[in-house]
Amino acid sequence: MLSPIDVIDRPMTESGADEAAREIRAPRTESGGEETARDIKAPRSSQIISRHFFSNRLAVLGLIMSLILISLAVIGPLVAPHDPIEQYDNGLTEVGAPLPPNAQFLMGTDQLGRDVASRLIYGARISLAIGILANGLAILIGVVVGAVAGYAGRVAETVLMRLTDVMMAFPLILLLIALAVILQPSFTTIVVVIAIGGWTGTARLVRGQVLSIKERDFIVAARVVGASRWDILRRHILPHLVPQIITWFTLGIAPIILIESALSYLGVGVQPPQPSWGNMIAEGQVVMAYAPWLILFPSAALILTVVAFNLVGDGLRDALFAGGRRV
Repeated sequence: MLSPIDVIDRPMTESGADEAAREIRAPRTESGGEETARDIKAPRSSQIISRHFFSNRLAVLGLIMSLILISLAVIGPLVAPHDPIEQYDNGLTEVGAPLPPNAQFLMGTDQLGRDVASRLIYGARISLAIGILANGLAILIGVVVGAVAGYAGRVAETVLMRLTDVMMAFPLILLLIALAVILQPSFTTIVVVIAIGGWTGTARLVRGQVLSIKERDFIVAARVVGASRWDILRRHILPHLVPQIITWFTLGIAPIILIESALSYLGVGVQPPQPSWGNMIAEGQVVMAYAPWLILFPSAALILTVVAFNLVGDGLRDALFAGGRRV
């Protein structure tokens, strides 16, 4: 193969110019043949997304932390050292105070003699389950409302968007407290209540995306060939929203875990004796002066969980954006 210098120094006859051009344009493969355009493969979008995500050290750290938390929640009954509800006779001091961390109770006990470590593990199951289920339900409602409003337009868009504005006008935490009190606090109630109050942001984002996508050429072509409105929405518009939906879902878990903890802290969330990080903090504040570990451990777990899912969400958002641009 000719080097660029050989090509420049070589006398440029008509045949020589053609040969030099072929040498430069057609790199050779290992077998000696010329490499064609089909041999040069562009990286796939999934490869770009994966490469960008795993090159982000904070995102990888968040992913590891999230997987550890989820694994701990899933196998909680197998790794919890004690029953989280049982009140142990040796779980209090002689004067009835909680025990500090020791060999038997690794994170100490609470004011009723229950093991804090076991309650923390079981609390992770509840907090993560509510975060995932409530966020998933809120995303589902928001996608349906936003997609219908953006694609149907006219009356449907006006009605659905005004309903969204009305829901967004209420202070979220006050709305959730009112609904939780009316419906009686329970695991299912908290999931439904948070979903009812949390779908509005997703609906507005989806509507904006649908309004943009439905004017593109491939949507116009689908209309021309006779595709129904439902088929266009289901087969051509919604698949383009999947990367954004995944990102919104990941970023929405942490705020919902915080909301659940706030509701439990206020007494309208998960009810005792069922452990939740929020009600553990609420119970621990009473004896915080001489048993600070009752607030320290659940607060640390809550902070680590929120940070972990936010890191994953931010990294996934950046990676999906890079994959969409095919950089």
